[in-house]
Amino acid sequence: MTTPDLAPPIPTWTDRWSGEPGGSVVLDLGMQPPSDLFPALTDPLPDPAYRLRMVMSGVSGLLQLEDDPTDPEEPLGVEPAALVRQAELCVTDAAAAGYVRPGASVLEYPSPHGGSWRGLLIERGAQMTDTGQVDLVVDVHGMMHDRDQHAAFVERREHLAPDGVLIMMIHDAASIVRLGMWNALKSGHFAYYSVPALVSMGREIGLVGIGAWQYPLYGDRGTTLIAFAREGSRWGAQAPVVTDLVASQTAEGITDPARVAALADTLTASVTSIRSYLDDARAAGLTVAGYGAASRTSALLVSAKVTTDDLVGIADAATGKHGRAMPGNRIPIWSPAQLVEARPDRVLLFVPDLLPEVRAAYPQIEANGGRWVVMDPDPREI
Repeated sequence: MTTPDLAPPIPTWTDRWSGEPGGSVVLDLGMQPPSDLFPALTDPLPDPAYRLRMVMSGVSGLLQLEDDPTDPEEPLGVEPAALVRQAELCVTDAAAAGYVRPGASVLEYPSPHGGSWRGLLIERGAQMTDTGQVDLVVDVHGMMHDRDQHAAFVERREHLAPDGVLIMMIHDAASIVRLGMWNALKSGHFAYYSVPALVSMGREIGLVGIGAWQYPLYGDRGTTLIAFAREGSRWGAQAPVVTDLVASQTAEGITDPARVAALADTLTASVTSIRSYLDDARAAGLTVAGYGAASRTSALLVSAKVTTDDLVGIADAATGKHGRAMPGNRIPIWSPAQLVEARPDRVLLFVPDLLPEVRAAYPQIEANGGRWVVMDPDPREI
């Protein structure tokens, strides 16, 4: 397997939920640069790198980042149209369930990477606030960025009025395992929630799952919206849809470390597939570029030992990344205009959900004879 050299194992580890020791390493990406590091082309080498491993607690069953000594950088990304559409769907479903309504007080924990629902909530008459107990707490991929998961969940609970509702949008860990999305693991993301683990965590602090919806963003049932309320509130006991999701994901094996550890096999297969594709492209004399200098792109490039010999550049819509580079390999980050001007034969798309958006925005790629190649995470030509 072509992977980075491994650092010595970290001697101690405790569950970010229970604080108790004990668990299993289910995925090891070796030495990786911080996922939010986009160095200037003139910055000195080598770029910093740290051990990146996913572990499953033997106490809570929570999948989590083992360690992260880095400090998060200011996000430089641009919110894709797919995430905007996802927000609209979630707010519509939450409104239909009665959680979003005119005059309701709402407190939001938005993702550090963007994706706030504030505008959509205000359009439906919500009264936004940053303090106190409220009718609705919204968490959009927010809590996964907290090192102390127990403290973060309790903080959200304490903002709930007696009949308040907490809704959380998560990149579902069951889908990550099902689809082999090993490069979802990145620094700064301290927790990866399955429905069984999240519902169990909620129960421990007096919350019950009262609703759930699944969406195709990030792949097959990749995104889950789950609603919690206090035990004994007017919303009643755990909803059948939540019970069914817990049962179905448990049957899939999401609570079994051995099943989750199959991510290591998909890592091996993906690295082999990516290297084979790029080696064949080079042998054929094809010019290959990329699109989407996202945080999850870095681990894929480093794991497959992709260099400037393989990719001439990676375009991104975020102007703050232009003129910078991917860490470790220093592949330059371009503007989309530079990508079009380069007339590449192949463009590797590192964020699959962007495909409709980029094909519509940059028809010149295909008009010039190029082809998009979706990396999900294996290469798939369109």
